[in-house]
Amino acid sequence: MAETAGNPLYSCRGCRNPIALRADILSKSFMAKSGQAYMFSHAMNIVVGAKEDRQLITGYYTIANIFCSRCGEGMGWTYVRAFDAKDKYKEGKYIVEKAKIVKEY
Repeated sequence: MAETAGNPLYSCRGCRNPIALRADILSKSFMAKSGQAYMFSHAMNIVVGAKEDRQLITGYYTIANIFCSRCGEGMGWTYVRAFDAKDKYKEGKYIVEKAKIVKEY
């Protein structure tokens, strides 16, 4: 697990397992099934599911769903591959649904 002492972080809403540091937020303007979602450069304490090709609002991607490693709650997804050159910056990034996390200090 990454060092979190003194750093605000986001934890799983259900079990309070740390998922990402506030400092790793790249964008707050993503949308998911439950509404607003955040893009993080890194995530921790997650399990990555099987890869699948999926058409999303902004294009076609290979993604993998991500789950809390403690309680198994679906948290969002990670971009494995972007088929459009303009979306390549998303590869390796994590989209976490705001409704699934809580901010802790």
